[in-house]
Amino acid sequence: MATTDVQDLRERIGRFRVLIVGRANAGKTTILQKVCNTTDDPEIYDTKGEKRGNHDITNEMVFKSNPGFVFHDSCGFEAGSEEEFANMIKFISERVRATKLEERIHVIW
Repeated sequence: MATTDVQDLRERIGRFRVLIVGRANAGKTTILQKVCNTTDDPEIYDTKGEKRGNHDITNEMVFKSNPGFVFHDSCGFEAGSEEEFANMIKFISERVRATKLEERIHVIW
């Protein structure tokens, strides 16, 4: 992909949105800190853009060092926990149907 294509795509998307999936306490946030080259905790915002302190798959996690990325945390899966899995499926389904490109999930990791 040519540089101008990448720049055009970044302008259309705004921020690249990533859902990270994994077990609880598996180090998902630590991996994201490495990717974003920071040791700081992410700022977490709810769907209204208000700062929050807890993880919820619908909340947006943003690192000050790399604001071009928005992360969503699956909150981890415990053995036999169907509720968290159902929440993730619902979240993905809603984001797939989003009409605005910037609201869609661009990567599931």
